[in-house]
Amino acid sequence: MRDTFDFVMTEHAAWQPANGTVRRVFVLDDGGRWLASHRSGQLTLDRLTGTGAGPMHDVFTLPNTFDSAPELADSLRSLGSVIRLRNPSLWDAISTAVIRQVIRAGQSKKLYRAFCDAHGEKIPLPDGNLYALFPAPEIVLELSDHQFSSLGMAFKRRPLRAAAEAYLERGFKWRELVPDVLVAELQTVPRIGPWTAQAAVADWCNDWSLYPYADLAVRTWAKRAAPSHDWPADESTFGRTWRALAGEHLCSLTLLTLAWGSRHGDIG
Repeated sequence: MRDTFDFVMTEHAAWQPANGTVRRVFVLDDGGRWLASHRSGQLTLDRLTGTGAGPMHDVFTLPNTFDSAPELADSLRSLGSVIRLRNPSLWDAISTAVIRQVIRAGQSKKLYRAFCDAHGEKIPLPDGNLYALFPAPEIVLELSDHQFSSLGMAFKRRPLRAAAEAYLERGFKWRELVPDVLVAELQTVPRIGPWTAQAAVADWCNDWSLYPYADLAVRTWAKRAAPSHDWPADESTFGRTWRALAGEHLCSLTLLTLAWGSRHGDIG
């Protein structure tokens, strides 16, 4: 890749470990399919099908002008520049956020991957293995209650079905909306609230100023990255503090804090 970077974000459940590598298949709107592989700090993109450009990405660094929390700034700058590939599938971004609702990050990854393995399209890889995509909305609507419950997904059945129905009806319009409008539009779907909508849109467009930055992941890693800082204990006060502290750097500060957690733990 042309951009230089020091750290790759591979927090999404679609990044799957395989023989010392983590890899993910990206399906683009033009039908192109790309295999991204990350190993020992190296990111490789290989075209599987199609003729267009590869998946979009963004590189994040903490500007030198950020000095509101020096201890946090030092921890985040230790990452160097961070690259994150955007999720090209709005459907996958919404579904991932739905699965992440209320449960631990590690558990949500297990559920996501098991659901892919059981019901997703299988993509042949150059090494002869298969990679399972998240099931298409049409497939989700065809699954029985038993098929959900057999994978431990019974409590995700209704929100995923509601999201699938709405996506098939309005997904083509959603993809044309600007991100902040899309956040509001997604919340018209039953069982999709602010957290789910914000997490999905941030995953899709890489605008991390839209992410629910007072959530447990950000609070956890901010406190560990800057343990001497006087962080508020409750979510709402933390959110106001974080927003004021970040100023114009809300996007990069939030993403880099999650990246720091991705290096030092598991944020899902």
